[in-house]
Amino acid sequence: MTLRIVCAFIAAILLAGCNRDTGDSVVPPPVALNSDAMGVFCGMNVLEHPGPKGQIITASRIDPFWFTSVRDTVAFTLMPDQPRDIRAIYVSDMARAPSWDEPGATNWVNARKAFFVIQSRRQGGMGAAEAVPFGNRAAADAFAAANGGNVVTFEQIPGAYVLGSDAAGDQTEQDRSDVRLN
Repeated sequence: MTLRIVCAFIAAILLAGCNRDTGDSVVPPPVALNSDAMGVFCGMNVLEHPGPKGQIITASRIDPFWFTSVRDTVAFTLMPDQPRDIRAIYVSDMARAPSWDEPGATNWVNARKAFFVIQSRRQGGMGAAEAVPFGNRAAADAFAAANGGNVVTFEQIPGAYVLGSDAAGDQTEQDRSDVRLN
């Protein structure tokens, strides 16, 4: 009888170890912004630029992909040649940021739960139009009232807004269904 219990226990452990989906369902926490963070597209230190930042954590990489702007973060998810094994997307919560020039090292919000102000007068870290993220709708509305723009969710950010050179261009929605988020 004891042998059966031991064998059943060992079998349960082995089967749990083979179930890869169990570990993938846990969303990894954000990484604190630090001086080692280099922007994916520009190759520059993320801390050297004002405005909100982004990070994308994938299953195939230990360190996050860092972005000097949220606009670049969203664009990364739309580009077909970028990794699709995205586990988490975090952006600076500008409602909790010390200032525009210092968006904070640990005030991250899940991009899928954030509210973004697009088409505002504020420019991102690389001098381009920005998708300014907030952890709550009231803060996004207040920012839009002060700086212009429209409040949208992550899924509503137009592909042309983040991929095109003209941020005020085509406002059609881009399908992000091919981005796998666990």
